[in-house]
Amino acid sequence: MNKNFCIIIPSRIGSTRLQNKPLINLGGQSLIQRVYKNASQICSDSYIATDSDLIKDNLKNITQNVIMTSEDHISGTDRICEAANTLQIEDNTLILNLQGDEPFIPKDLLLKVIDDFFSSTCDVITVSSDLISDDDLNNPNCVLVEVDKDSYATKFSRLEKINNPKRHIGIYGYSFKTLKKLVSLKPTQNELKYKLEQLRFIENGFSIYVSNYDKEIPSGIDTPEDVKNANIYLLNNENS
Repeated sequence: MNKNFCIIIPSRIGSTRLQNKPLINLGGQSLIQRVYKNASQICSDSYIATDSDLIKDNLKNITQNVIMTSEDHISGTDRICEAANTLQIEDNTLILNLQGDEPFIPKDLLLKVIDDFFSSTCDVITVSSDLISDDDLNNPNCVLVEVDKDSYATKFSRLEKINNPKRHIGIYGYSFKTLKKLVSLKPTQNELKYKLEQLRFIENGFSIYVSNYDKEIPSGIDTPEDVKNANIYLLNNENS
C-alpha cells in the first residue's frame, strides 16, 4: 500500500472503570499487547503512546515502539500529538489513532479507513457500525453518531436520542498538520461534560467523515462484563 500513514495507540494506566485496564489478561496476553499486535499486522510503523512505566514494561518483550508522554493530557488526541512530535512525523502523514481498549478491530476495517481517508476531503475520519441491539441506546459506554447524506458526522452523543443512530467506533485518522490544529484548540464544555474528544473537532468546524463498517466488530473493553465477553470471544475464535 503506497500511502503515507502510521498508527499510534494512546494508553494510560489510570482508568476509572477498570483498574490497570491496559494490563488486563485476555487469553494469556494483556489488553495493550493484543491491541499493538493487531495494529502491527497492518503497519510496522505502529507505536504506543503512554504515561506509564508499567505499560512500557509490559510491552518490552514485544516491541520497543513505546513513546513516553506526559501524565497531564486530557485526551488520547493530545497524547498522540506529543508522541508524533517525538517521532518527528511529517505534516502530511496520516496518523491513525487506534484506541488502547479495542483489541479486536478487524484488519479490513483499518484498511478501509485508510482508503476512505485518502479518497475524501475530510479533516478527520472515524468509524461507525450498526447497533448490536437496542440495549446500545441505553448504554452510556456506547457512543452514538449521526451522519448526513454524504457520511459526514453531524452529532455524537451518549444516551441522548439522535436520528438514525450508528454505533461509533473509537478510531480516528488525521494528518499530523490537522492534528496540531486540533490540539491547539481549547477543550469545549461538551467535550469535558460528555468525555467525547470528537466534540472538540466538530464544534470548531472540522469535518469528520464516518466510514461505515457493515460487519461485526467485537466490543471494546470498558467494564468487567466486557472482559468476560472478550475471553469468551477468544475461546470461540482463536482455535476455530
